[in-house]
Amino acid sequence: MAMLLRKVWGSVLARAAAPGADPPPGSPRARREHAQRAEQFQYQYHGSLSLGALDAVPTDVLAQILRLLGPLDAARSSAVCRAWRVLASDNGLWAFFLRLGPEPWDLVVFAETHLAAGPSSHPWLYYDSSPQLSFKQIYGLRAVVPGILIVDGGSGYCKYGWSKYAAPSGRCATFLEFGNIEAPMYARLRHFFSTIYTRMQIKPSTQPVIVVLPLCHSDDTESARASRKQYKETLYSVLFDMNVPTVCAVDQVCIIALFDYYSIFVASKRTSGIVVHIGFNTTSVVPIFQGRVMYEIGVETVGQGALKLTGFLKELMQRRNISCESLYTVRAIKEKLCYVAADYEAELRKDTQASCEVDGEGWFTLSEERFKTPEILFQPHMGGMRAMGLHKAVALCMDHCYTSGTVGDDSWYKTAILAGGSSCLPGLPERLEKELHQLLPPYISEGIRVLPPSFGTDSAWFAAKMISNVSTFTEAWCVKKKQFCQKTRRNGPLFMNSW
Repeated sequence: MAMLLRKVWGSVLARAAAPGADPPPGSPRARREHAQRAEQFQYQYHGSLSLGALDAVPTDVLAQILRLLGPLDAARSSAVCRAWRVLASDNGLWAFFLRLGPEPWDLVVFAETHLAAGPSSHPWLYYDSSPQLSFKQIYGLRAVVPGILIVDGGSGYCKYGWSKYAAPSGRCATFLEFGNIEAPMYARLRHFFSTIYTRMQIKPSTQPVIVVLPLCHSDDTESARASRKQYKETLYSVLFDMNVPTVCAVDQVCIIALFDYYSIFVASKRTSGIVVHIGFNTTSVVPIFQGRVMYEIGVETVGQGALKLTGFLKELMQRRNISCESLYTVRAIKEKLCYVAADYEAELRKDTQASCEVDGEGWFTLSEERFKTPEILFQPHMGGMRAMGLHKAVALCMDHCYTSGTVGDDSWYKTAILAGGSSCLPGLPERLEKELHQLLPPYISEGIRVLPPSFGTDSAWFAAKMISNVSTFTEAWCVKKKQFCQKTRRNGPLFMNSW
């Protein structure tokens, strides 16, 4: 045990000596930070239980020793003394260690509470009613969860990268647009994943993968359901033929609902609210009550999304003889220059000219186009569309929520969360909130809040990252090749609906 402690102590000293790690010993900042850390680790048994010779070691250093040992080795070393055993088994201590990790604490609690049991039998409700979390167990399991390759099929473009990274590593065309679209689905998917693995410079047999299936064949017809089953079965076949050890495939609509649920949880500390998701082709207004999508109340869909905004900006630029052939360039200009006007008519009287540079394309200067482009979210007729304005769709959803008679907090629908890349446009939350207050009667509009998105265009990727880092990911969420083959032989392709 003494040798083990010396090794750990050496590691602590090495970490402390790293550039920019801790302030110089004895400095005012060092004393202040030490006092703060010591105060955080004052447990109820401190002082009543002795660690023997280790009593002289500062509390925060002891905590670092336990953290470096991990739950398993800490438990094995509990023979040191009773106090060490009590310290190593303290749930609050391991919760504190999780707080020090790379994942936000709210995300860890949400994931381990709602996702640890895997996909629920109800496809829209992810919830585990465990009365208390064992943070010691969670810390130990999360420490050994392997790095997962995340592939978000996307509706506009695909994002891929490591689950341990803060953001996607790269982007490419979606599943449905990749390669020769006339080729059989198996060949296209094989080409797609081979390209992803080549770009990531890894062998398929070394890492699990989580795949977010893009929105396709969304109708609730027999033909559409059959197409979805065939698509998912082909995906599993391709990946297992490439010797991927385990696969988790989740529909994009499910992953978006999960992310929306998390967004509400973080933003309002509730599990209810309304999510306004501006997607690539459509915009959805989704009421969520206690983690469940309320289809009986109604999900409002508006037939315009990011693609329409980009196309309309290109049209406005052409009217001013600003040449730009690539929609990717137009999208970059939209993201850099466009914003939502608080008052459209007043904005027309202002000087709003601004410029930006797009790599490889040069400089572009816009004026009224900057706020006219997103104005079609509220006035679709400006873009030649017969569609409901965004504010009217959200107001209609809130009115349905109010009249639904849902038991519980009568203000559950008054928190609206924006999601999707185009929802990142400056001024959109404020404008939408203003329009809702004008449209709805006071007994509904009072207390309404519209909150900006947390992750923008990468919402689905981050939701997949949330799943991939949960402590029970490989057991609760993944399918192995043997399972796939056995269930296919036993139940046929219908078993796909259970994953």
